Amino acid sequence: MDHNLSLHGPAKTLPFLPPSKPRGPRSFPPSNSNFGRRRLLRSGVVVQARAGPSPCEFSSSPLNTPLEPNSPAGKFLSRVLQNQRQYFNLAVSDELKLLANDRDAAVARMSLSSGSDEGPLHRRIAQLKEHECQTAVEDVMYMLILYKFSEIRVQLVPKLSRCIYNGRLEIWPSKDWELESIHEFEVLEMIREHISTVIGLRANCSVTDSWATTEIQRLRLGRVYVASILYGYFLKSASLRYYLEECLASAHQDLHLTHRNSLQFPEAWSYGLKQNQVVGCVNNMQSISLGRGTNGHELKQEKLKCYVMGFDPETLQRCAKLRSREAVNLVEKHSCALFGDGQTGLLDTDEVILTSFSSLKRLVLEAIAFGSFLWDAEEYADAVYKLKEN
Repeated sequence: MDHNLSLHGPAKTLPFLPPSKPRGPRSFPPSNSNFGRRRLLRSGVVVQARAGPSPCEFSSSPLNTPLEPNSPAGKFLSRVLQNQRQYFNLAVSDELKLLANDRDAAVARMSLSSGSDEGPLHRRIAQLKEHECQTAVEDVMYMLILYKFSEIRVQLVPKLSRCIYNGRLEIWPSKDWELESIHEFEVLEMIREHISTVIGLRANCSVTDSWATTEIQRLRLGRVYVASILYGYFLKSASLRYYLEECLASAHQDLHLTHRNSLQFPEAWSYGLKQNQVVGCVNNMQSISLGRGTNGHELKQEKLKCYVMGFDPETLQRCAKLRSREAVNLVEKHSCALFGDGQTGLLDTDEVILTSFSSLKRLVLEAIAFGSFLWDAEEYADAVYKLKEN
């Protein structure tokens, strides 16, 4: 059941409420214990502080990120990711179940007290609990995204307010190869076209062109970043839809060929051919018909691009729209933390930044990967904790 108990209409950006029932810090048992059958322990996790690089530089920690988790669940998962990474997926699953149980229990108490003198009180408690759990789930989704970035050894760009010196922004190392490695070939070609469109950098440009400088307003750069997140989300959704339809069509073709040739097998056997020889011929014909030859990548690329361009407006909106309110809030909070002025966190600034095309490409590739990982995190969280429909 999807309960909507919003306090004041749509959720605002950066909605943080103190938890009504704070949970203490936790740690995991040793790796040789039976983790799957016991609750998370409530003992503290000690994180040692040490001197490190400047805030603008990429540190060894995966959590030098623009947005910091504020909920107990988010802070707990950040400690797990840094200290006991092997238990991260189990911790995420456990946190989502706890949050779902907390929210559902508050809603159940509200329903039981409906019509009584305590009804308004329990309704208010349920509203606060839902708001608290929504903030926590957004933190959990953000930690899932950070985990996906850490798997490809890429750290998110820190707050730009810490990285701009004398009006100039440079991001190094670029990590282009790592950020491109998560995409299929045909998707990657569409991403390169997107980069060429939004920043004017050709796919086959020289090193000199990549390090050429350009000026861009911080506000416009923020819009490009958000648009690239949505594009990465759209490509993930559209490509999965395409692959699903392609598999269904292939399965239907297999069934049709098998049924048609099964009627021809007796005639073939009458000429002395064995059954496995006939099946081999059918498989070879199918491979050719599906374009699995030397130009398979190019054919798949064109097929995916034509498939996406053939979307009707309703399908296009369905693939491009963020499915949950939690995902919308997360994009807003992350982009404001990254591009905000450092004090108010607002993007409304006319500051002009001098930067290289290489740094712009790094930001766009990161944003597209963020959108793709957001789709995965949203899908995972919604399977355990029912998210709000956007």
